[in-house]
Amino acid sequence: MKKYHVTLTESERDRLKAIIAKRKANSQSVKRAYVLLAADENQLAWLKDEQIEKTYQISIRSIKRLRERFVEEGLEMALNGKKREKYKEKIFDGAVDAHVLSLRCSQPPADYARWTIRLLAQQLVELSYVETIGRETVRKMLKKTKLSLGGSSHG
Repeated sequence: MKKYHVTLTESERDRLKAIIAKRKANSQSVKRAYVLLAADENQLAWLKDEQIEKTYQISIRSIKRLRERFVEEGLEMALNGKKREKYKEKIFDGAVDAHVLSLRCSQPPADYARWTIRLLAQQLVELSYVETIGRETVRKMLKKTKLSLGGSSHG
């Protein structure tokens, strides 16, 4: 297994100290700054991973990943991590929401006393409003409008 060695320049060390001085103690980048300073092999009092783990309550695996990110991708990436990728686009528009609401407010099919989330999902597919839809998606649509099927109040 490859060991990544953290060797900070004077300017990087100053930057980390400035981050620690400015930010809240529980900030993720502050915690990373503490770990990088502790792991810096350019100073006499650098700590081993086990000592860093005990001092900063961070797992060995996280320390190793932080070291690797610092060596491979630089200080900025080590401190801030990758930008989160955008979540996938919404598949259903307001028209599907409207169909769910109109179904929910209508009479349930014969043999049913009331609408269930699964029944609504099945009905949306049968009526060709959507090709497929999960019950969780229907539940979220109802929750947005406070027409949830849970509890004793139904509408």
